[in-house]
Amino acid sequence: MDSINHLIKIFSDFPGIGPRQAKRFVFYLLSRNGNYIENLASHLLELKKEIAVCEECFRFFEQGKTVRAFCDICRSPNRDNKQLMIVSRDVDLETIEKSHSFNGHYFILGGSLPVLEPKPESKIRLKELLVGVNRLAENGLKEIILGLNANAEGEYTGNFLINALAPTAQKFDLKISHLGRGLSTGTELEYSDSETIKNALENRK
Repeated sequence: MDSINHLIKIFSDFPGIGPRQAKRFVFYLLSRNGNYIENLASHLLELKKEIAVCEECFRFFEQGKTVRAFCDICRSPNRDNKQLMIVSRDVDLETIEKSHSFNGHYFILGGSLPVLEPKPESKIRLKELLVGVNRLAENGLKEIILGLNANAEGEYTGNFLINALAPTAQKFDLKISHLGRGLSTGTELEYSDSETIKNALENRK
């Protein structure tokens, strides 16, 4: 495989990017001067060095020059310890944060489950979630909010999580709720505006 097709294959693996768009990306890069590509490559290399994964919520965050295990949300004393929202990806967390309608903590699953996935435990951070929920429940957690996409995968993932969390929820008397009707069927959180997120939270059930 030559360099062009190899790069097209890499771009095609990006979420939401097909072969045609990937090819446009490659030829766009070829049309730029050498400094542009070198600058892009440098930033990509720095990305791994400067970005860490929070040990609490598994969110990507800028670590800076000091070694920090937790992101600013998890370290904040002003967050509500009684609420935990489970989301699929970092972009969902960022979308909810921009709405300024939720002040609890988060957990990022790392994806959602395809319908009838035979090995769901291998596709999401289930083990880490169960450990985290138990720890938070011992420190005042009262409600788990399933902040998942309003589509088939989101519904399937939500049902799987309810069953997986049932023993812990029963033990600590935790409420498990879904985002409400503010989200239309088929909607992805990433593309929802702040008012929609706010209504979905207010109408959760």
